[in-house]
Amino acid sequence: MRAALKGDQKAYRLLLTNLRLWLAAYFTKRVHYNAVEDLVQDTLLTLHAKRQTFDPHYSFGPWIAAVARHRWIDHLRATLKYVETQLDDNFLYQETERDACAKHDVKALLKLIPPPQAKVIELVKLRELSIEEVSKQTGHSPSSVKVMVHRGMKKMMAAVEEVQDDL
Repeated sequence: MRAALKGDQKAYRLLLTNLRLWLAAYFTKRVHYNAVEDLVQDTLLTLHAKRQTFDPHYSFGPWIAAVARHRWIDHLRATLKYVETQLDDNFLYQETERDACAKHDVKALLKLIPPPQAKVIELVKLRELSIEEVSKQTGHSPSSVKVMVHRGMKKMMAAVEEVQDDL
């Protein structure tokens, strides 16, 4: 590419010939075989039109890979069709199974913090009561309820991050 930018026609033809093979392999893995040749041609045309934007101080491989990737994404956007599907009967079962797992995880996290904090978080975050309602129900001031929720959530997030770091 560097020689082609300096005006070497032979180097430019060699580049396009070799690049055609690489692009065909690149697109064959990503699109239907009927679209491969169009994408190869489109990418080569883009290369020709934008070749002056290539900086010879950098590698050519990542530059042309980015051009090819953008041509591929443009192709996907142009040809993508949305398909509506009928949900099967197992869908609701999967959803309730996931909810059960999430409830189990939340209960385990609530056990990691002091019971008063856990109670306040359960009322505010899970039962979606207002701060004022939780304040009346627990006897804590509204600002105290907010602080308890904040600190409890912070402790639970730290526990989750600790587990993620161990993975």
